[in-house]
Amino acid sequence: MKRAQLAVLGLALAAGAGAMLLMSGDPPPPPEVQIVTAPAAIETTAVLVAAAPIPMGQTLAESDLRWQDWPADAVPQGMITRADGMEIATGAIARQGMLSGEPIRRERLIRSEDGGFMSAILPAGMRAVSISIDSRGSSSAGGFILPEDRVDIIRTFRDESAAAQGAGDVMVSETILRNVRVLAIGKNVQVDDEGNSFVDGEHATLELSPRQAEAITLAQRTGQLSLALRSLADAAPATLEEEPEEQLGSLNIVRFGVSVPTPVP
Repeated sequence: MKRAQLAVLGLALAAGAGAMLLMSGDPPPPPEVQIVTAPAAIETTAVLVAAAPIPMGQTLAESDLRWQDWPADAVPQGMITRADGMEIATGAIARQGMLSGEPIRRERLIRSEDGGFMSAILPAGMRAVSISIDSRGSSSAGGFILPEDRVDIIRTFRDESAAAQGAGDVMVSETILRNVRVLAIGKNVQVDDEGNSFVDGEHATLELSPRQAEAITLAQRTGQLSLALRSLADAAPATLEEEPEEQLGSLNIVRFGVSVPTPVP
């Protein structure tokens, strides 16, 4: 091929390459690199929480507790951490009820050896009074009454005025208190002179106002007391009209809003 032809062919190739370059345009810029910043790690510490709902008065076991990670900057004083150890809580008694997952706090626990458990769970201004009930359950809803239940207190007594009028032996039952909270229920163990233990009957410990406590103490001396279990839907504090009023030598029983004095035998 002649030199002139080679020159023409080279020029044609160069022109074609230039045309293709012009048609393709500038190459796209490289994609922008996205820089993702990882969130700062939250420092946590293990705190002791309730593994299941814990009712007031329950003695805590290891099965009732578990460890849970908690933000380290949100652990207030009173929480129990892994550094403290689970043994701080095991064997202690819950002063208040706790929900599942709720942190266990030191101020909500009390040791039985420390004493004062009943006074610790008793609301301000209230009194704890124990009454005797039938150990077979005939005066305590068949034994189904438990702490935190609400009960009515029924007094059964002999009507002395009817007997004096020749009406014979007349027994009367009256509800003297309603919606009373049960703090504890169980057997009272006594020890005789020879050191032998024996059970002197069932006792129920009730949460009462000072006025109610006086009335119940008097009612125990004038008859037999029984507990009637109430529905949870009815659980509400007793109103003033439902409280018995004490008088010297008598017990006032409220009947349909009318106070009826009952002489003390």
